[in-house]
Amino acid sequence: MLLTITTTHVPATDLGYLLHKNPARLQSFSASFGRVHVFYPEASEQRCTAALLLDVDTVGLVRGRRGENRALEQYVNDRPYVASSFLSVALAQVLREAMSGRSKERPELALEALPLRARLTMVPCRSGEAFLRRLFEPLGYELTAQNELLDETFPQWGPSPYFTIELKATVRLSDLLSHLYVLIPVLDDEKHYWVGDDEVDKLLRHGAGWLPAHPEREVIVSRYLRRQRHLMRAAVEQLTRDEAPDADEVEAAHDAEEAAVEKPLSLHEQRLATVQNVLKASGARRVLDLGCGEGRLLRMLIKDKQFEEIVGMDVSHRCLQIANERLQRLPPMQQARVKLLQGALTYRDERLRGFDAAAIVEVIEHLDPARLAAFSRAVFEFARPATIVITTPNAEYNVQWESLPAGKMRHKDHRFEWTRAEFEAWSKEVAARFGYAVNFAPIGPEDEEVGAPSQMGIFTNN
Repeated sequence: MLLTITTTHVPATDLGYLLHKNPARLQSFSASFGRVHVFYPEASEQRCTAALLLDVDTVGLVRGRRGENRALEQYVNDRPYVASSFLSVALAQVLREAMSGRSKERPELALEALPLRARLTMVPCRSGEAFLRRLFEPLGYELTAQNELLDETFPQWGPSPYFTIELKATVRLSDLLSHLYVLIPVLDDEKHYWVGDDEVDKLLRHGAGWLPAHPEREVIVSRYLRRQRHLMRAAVEQLTRDEAPDADEVEAAHDAEEAAVEKPLSLHEQRLATVQNVLKASGARRVLDLGCGEGRLLRMLIKDKQFEEIVGMDVSHRCLQIANERLQRLPPMQQARVKLLQGALTYRDERLRGFDAAAIVEVIEHLDPARLAAFSRAVFEFARPATIVITTPNAEYNVQWESLPAGKMRHKDHRFEWTRAEFEAWSKEVAARFGYAVNFAPIGPEDEEVGAPSQMGIFTNN
């Protein structure tokens, strides 16, 4: 059972500080199932690879089971070779500090998204490659999967249920390890140890920040907890608790604060009107409003008959409830052209394919910077509308508001606010990567020194 993790971050050997394992020597550890070895097949300034090798002692495992009949199948099985819950145990035991996101020597690097490539051999997945993609691609990974033959000597026997997979993404190392910790046993659909209440705590801890919004959440919970219904119910209840209205109420209060700052300029109305005009000029008929909130842009678009199908999506259940209540006041013919979806923009979603245009108004600044890569792939690569309109605050303009203290962002939930140069650099990189052209335009009154209060990027598919 072999897992390798490679980075091209310079200096690449900093991977050793994050894993808390010296690249210069082999290290071995005892485990309940055998031995775990950590070594580095390559370690240079430009490229570094760490390998985790599990040596599973199946005979020792069977002999340790007192009172059981020792059938041959207990000795002869695939456990020494496949990626299974043994790997999760090894990660938690040997790479515990790395999984927690802590590094004494490189604390800032532990919080940074790095270019990482993980390769895992012999991953059991009887549900096939499609299931592999459903698990990993919503997390922002570029996945390559090779289905192994049952026996290369007899190719006529066909493929096996085992895959060698490679995951590529710019992601924090701790996130990668947590994803593997949870999803490898899910793929194997089997655990070698008793699953009790403490497994719910482990799932919630390692799934924090990504599992609640994962489109395969229920499947992951079911398989991880070996389909024990009382544990599954407890896990799902706690995962969905974060989606309760309390969080939405806090978000609404923050929105009100941001609106109060921008109110003298009627900036939000200007933004929506500008975006509507861009969508109309694009000739789009089927339009997405991603991060639609309470549906203000939706209600503007629906008044224009050019837009034949309008879909709004938001992660907040409460916002969608409000949007739906307001849409119910419209004539039935208009209501029929609008559909509301709940979902996160950092996950691949088949429901978003095939649209002419997408509006993403004041949304990206609410994402953690480490999740921007997943957002880019979900929108530009998988949904891939012909036109994408993104607006975001211009951080330079904040000095114009006396009510906004220096250094403070307009909204308490903003993870960042970009200058014009920062937004243009990010937009051009994304456009080049996914085959789009991009143009920029200001929104609101322009100041000669700091520009306009809001900035807009208009992406068109080449």
